[in-house]
Amino acid sequence: MLRPPILRLSYFFLFGLMATSCSDDGNRSDGKAGADGSSEGSDTADGDDTGGGGGPGVSASDVYAFTSAFTEGSSVAYSGQVFRQLLIDDMKAHLGGITARIDEGRLFPESGDVSDELRFYFEFDSSVGGQVPLYTSPEPGAMQLVYDDVSAGKNLVGKLAGNDETGQHRDWTTEFAGWSAEGVTSPESLVRMWMATIDAQAVDWMSGDIPLDPSGAPVPAVYVTASGLDLRQLLQKFLRLGITLSQGADDYLDDDIDGKGLLSDHTVAVDGKPYTALEHAWDEGFGYFGASRSYPEWTDAEIAESPGRDVDDDGVVDLLREMNWGHSVNAAKRDAGAVAATDFTADAWDAFYAGRVLLEETAGQGLSAEQLETLRGHRDAAVLAWEQAIAATVVHYINDVLQDMVALEADDGYDFGDHAKHWSELKGFALGFQFNPRSPLSEAEFQALHDLIGMAPVLGDADAAERADYADDLVAARALIADAYGFDAANLGDQDGENGW
Repeated sequence: MLRPPILRLSYFFLFGLMATSCSDDGNRSDGKAGADGSSEGSDTADGDDTGGGGGPGVSASDVYAFTSAFTEGSSVAYSGQVFRQLLIDDMKAHLGGITARIDEGRLFPESGDVSDELRFYFEFDSSVGGQVPLYTSPEPGAMQLVYDDVSAGKNLVGKLAGNDETGQHRDWTTEFAGWSAEGVTSPESLVRMWMATIDAQAVDWMSGDIPLDPSGAPVPAVYVTASGLDLRQLLQKFLRLGITLSQGADDYLDDDIDGKGLLSDHTVAVDGKPYTALEHAWDEGFGYFGASRSYPEWTDAEIAESPGRDVDDDGVVDLLREMNWGHSVNAAKRDAGAVAATDFTADAWDAFYAGRVLLEETAGQGLSAEQLETLRGHRDAAVLAWEQAIAATVVHYINDVLQDMVALEADDGYDFGDHAKHWSELKGFALGFQFNPRSPLSEAEFQALHDLIGMAPVLGDADAAERADYADDLVAARALIADAYGFDAANLGDQDGENGW
């Protein structure tokens, strides 16, 4: 297990309280959403909240709060899922500061130093980092100040697709697809390759050897390559899919192994806990979707602008209750930006909530065959809405890249850093479809999608015909996604990426 040097930990204590937003991408303006979490393997089991006005299809009284059938209080717990959402976002925030630290003479990296800083999050060790301050601190400030305040004994690497001992629908050491590079044989090997690339580029950066973009200008940060890869965005987006979607859809909400996921026991409480194994599995799946406990209360614009909110007016944001993470935020952004109305937030919430109501009503009794089928239906609806929001986000970034390419051709407002960022977010999200065993996108369609997206953006050093062909490929990729997920053509945008998601 990684044990960071004392000098590196001192950096975290000095700078770890820097507030950062854990928002993602896009922009939106009306909808629904909420606040909370708690979790896996944790002693945290709490759960009530408030109600409020929501978007279409979401009852204002629906709050993710459920009473234990075995003891006083709540049966809801998923702090481990929130903890991993936090680690992913804090890794991104930490990485965002490395360039300035080098430029300002606060970091003099030798080979391996920056990789070690990223491994602090990836291989998180509570005995080393538990008292380190968090980066994430939404306004007016977070209730939790250090990692141990959220959860303990959790890391990212152990839950990345391919690293769970049981439950995954493919062997990710042989069947991982979408990224072709020497040495990349699994999701973990890809993450480590990206970290090694950032590390090497940081060492070169310190010595003044800064890569140049096709125009001859220096790339904007140590994590941006000359070929147009923004490795900060790739890491965050890929981890969100390779951990949160993979764990949610292919583990906690799956039904392919007796005693696991939806086939977990529902007749007795887990030893010393207020919930059944099935209740807990459902909650953990919900935690990886990332919605707060009062998700229906907020508009899409509120979620997009500030994913955390002090719901109970106690002066702080509880990261376990009052925060929307990752995919739940993107769902709201896509709903608010849709030309033809969508409601991914309500679709996901209604399904997660209805399933949990069923589990509260039957805890201690077990599920009949008919009730299990009903629960599977709720799971299918929740995961479909979750993945549709991801697919809509891929469309959003295809459109951003098309707009970048238009600006490049017109030599009007083009920004290489934005182009790299948008393409990397597109690719990072698109790699994730393979992790859902019930994905609407077939294996053949997944491969076709990535053949069209490619391994890097097509930049100004390509000839005009190559750039035009690649733009056509992106439009074809957008149409492929629309067909697979049933999207209205009005949300796709035009040839230049305008007037859609």
